[in-house]
Order: sequence, then C-alpha cells, then structure tokens
Amino acid sequence: MTRYAEPELIFGWHAHIYFDEHSLDQARELCERAAERFPDIKKGRVHQKPVGPHPDWSCQLAFRAALFADVISWLTLNRNGLTVFIHPITGYDLIDHRDRAIWMGQIRPLDLSVLSETSVVYDL
Repeated sequence: MTRYAEPELIFGWHAHIYFDEHSLDQARELCERAAERFPDIKKGRVHQKPVGPHPDWSCQLAFRAALFADVISWLTLNRNGLTVFIHPITGYDLIDHRDRAIWMGQIRPLDLSVLSETSVVYDL
C-alpha cells in the first residue's frame, strides 16, 4: 500500500527563475515585479553563475505555502519564456528537488549531488 504525504507538510515554496546573459534584464525585472506584487515574497540575489544544484544563472523567490496559487498563477502568465523551477519546502531537500519539482519551460539537469537528504530551516 502506498503511503501518501499530506499538503500540510509543505512549509513553503521556492521558485527559481533561470536566465542567461541575454535574458538577465528580463529575469531581473520579473523577480522585482513579483516582489512588488507579492510583498510577502522573499527575493533572493540575482546570481550570474550557477549556484547550488542549479545549472543556470538564477534568482530565487521564496514564499509561504498559502501564496502558492497566486504566485504560480502570476508566474505562469508573466514568465515570458523564462524557465522556472519550483519545489516545495518540506525539510527534505533532495526529495523536494528530485521528486516533487514543477517546471515551467525547459526542464534542466540539476546537480543533486550537492543536496543533503534533510534541509536547513528556511526563512519564509
């Protein structure tokens, strides 16, 4: 019998906006507009190099689980071709990135070797 997890186990979400040198300004503007539109989003730095498991330049948007529908709907309508990698925050980084991910746009290969089974506590 399969054991199913409950949605209450999701403390929040990360949406990672991927970009390159040609789409840097577009990604920066998207992240800034998201932070303006949703004051409870925590916007991370705009990384102009791969960071952590991410294969591309990226900017992280962190938000509480209650904002999921609004933020994801907004990103769906406003990403304009940028790839967005979305994963829940449950306390299990490897599983969250590997098995529970949602992609908008092109699926990119993550470097999962840098992730541990459990995660740090994220400030949402």
